[in-house]
Amino acid sequence: MSNPDRLRRAIAILDDLVAFPSISSDSNLPIARYLADRLTALGATVQMLPDPGGQKANIFATFGPAGDGGIVLSGHTDVVPVADQNWATDPFRLHERDGRLFGRGTCDMKGFVAAIMATASDWSGAPLRRPLHLALTHDEEVGCLGAAALVDWLRSGGLRPAMALVGEPTGMGIVEGHKGCNEYTTVLTGLEGHGSAPDNGVNAAEYALLYAARLVELREELKARAPAHGRFDPPWTTINLGRIAGGTAHNVIPGRAEIDWDLRPVSPEDAEFVLDRIDRFAAETLLPRMQARHPEAGIARRVIGETVGFAPAARNAARDLLTALTGANAASVVAFGTEAGLFQSLPMDVAICGPGDIAQAHKPDEFLEVAQLAACLSMLEGLTSHLQ
Repeated sequence: MSNPDRLRRAIAILDDLVAFPSISSDSNLPIARYLADRLTALGATVQMLPDPGGQKANIFATFGPAGDGGIVLSGHTDVVPVADQNWATDPFRLHERDGRLFGRGTCDMKGFVAAIMATASDWSGAPLRRPLHLALTHDEEVGCLGAAALVDWLRSGGLRPAMALVGEPTGMGIVEGHKGCNEYTTVLTGLEGHGSAPDNGVNAAEYALLYAARLVELREELKARAPAHGRFDPPWTTINLGRIAGGTAHNVIPGRAEIDWDLRPVSPEDAEFVLDRIDRFAAETLLPRMQARHPEAGIARRVIGETVGFAPAARNAARDLLTALTGANAASVVAFGTEAGLFQSLPMDVAICGPGDIAQAHKPDEFLEVAQLAACLSMLEGLTSHLQ
């Protein structure tokens, strides 16, 4: 178990981090500067990597020697909104009660970031045998946008770390794979008119229903594509219809409709299969019928986010390292998405292990158990010994 002083320091840092309302829709620069300043003061080589708009930034910090072969500790700085959630306490102020730390992001995943920061003083000036990198990204919650940019930056710069440990909440268990997570919004534009003369308009809501029905058909077809002995639950690629909206009144032909949907591919081939089939259905079946009545009618599928899947590998040095550090004797796969697949694409060996229960993520009264934070600190202390 971690020493009490380090645990108190981690809780104090988590208090600071929770106080930054770093919701994905807003800038993360205040929390990024806070982290960069602390790491710089500890002697890390820190690079702030802004996004094109200049309102978001990744942090890439390094302790120890320069060069390839290092270990990346990966976390994200953004959190999901609290709007319309009924919190018992202020979500942006840390509250400790009954061995639990309440606040937005405590579990997902500022607790891991706080544990890193509380341990970073051990890496300052230590005789590390290989580089230790901290990758703290923006916009994980809206499609892993920051991590995608960071991976491109690493690739273009030629730096090749050997492995990444991603600290998403797993209850400190080891995760070695997850499905991808692709989110789309399809917008159908028709022609408004009076409901008494349906043939004089193009009902976007009706065509949205036909589009959605085709997605449901594809969802069933995907079951037959499930790999033998698949480890995911369910083992096939899934499709979910999250929202269908259109229309303004009972007696008005809707001129616009939207469908929010997501795809959780087991493999890139399944994603290609779905997108090819639904785009062809839209272009070859629905759109000609819509434009026969209104040439300006349209169907547009917009990518909200495409999170790369994380494939289990028979040989995985990151998994093996976490096994040694935590004493776990097995690794699992999960349904939720992370930045792990992006790091794996470099390529790198990757595994996920972090404090907290994913069941708490995104909910009101989100919390992290103090015991989980302490277990994470112990794991990081073991990593320090491993690097020396």
